[in-house]
Amino acid sequence: METRMRNPAVVIAQAWPAVAALNAASEDGGVPAATLALVHLRVSQVNGCGPCVDAGFRDAVKAGETVERLGAVAAWRQTGYYTPAERAALALAEAATRLSDRPDPVPDDIWEAAAAHFDERGLAALVLKIATTNVFNRLNVVTGQPAGSWD
Repeated sequence: METRMRNPAVVIAQAWPAVAALNAASEDGGVPAATLALVHLRVSQVNGCGPCVDAGFRDAVKAGETVERLGAVAAWRQTGYYTPAERAALALAEAATRLSDRPDPVPDDIWEAAAAHFDERGLAALVLKIATTNVFNRLNVVTGQPAGSWD
């Protein structure tokens, strides 16, 4: 697979620190790292971002996440691997990523389920992680970055 160009956040050098800072901020909201890793992986799967699925999976394994849980993220509704809080975060991640799939992109029941498990700071962290992952995904998918390109 050939890339169309280098990642735009690398080409325009001041973009990378901004995106990296936003991503780092998402990790400072009290949400468990495992939950954020699952959210990153699921958003990247939805968007078909090979580099983010690949890197997210490998980073989560290095951080101690199980292969079973990571391998089942695409089917999280049909497994017993995830806590109610993780399920709420994954539902929010999917809804916030698939904004045009329904008239009410993030229905109140999805938001309320997440709010039952995360305080305002945690919700902010989840929304930032979802948004940042979507940025990474769009940069990579549009420019044709291959999986393993961030090694």
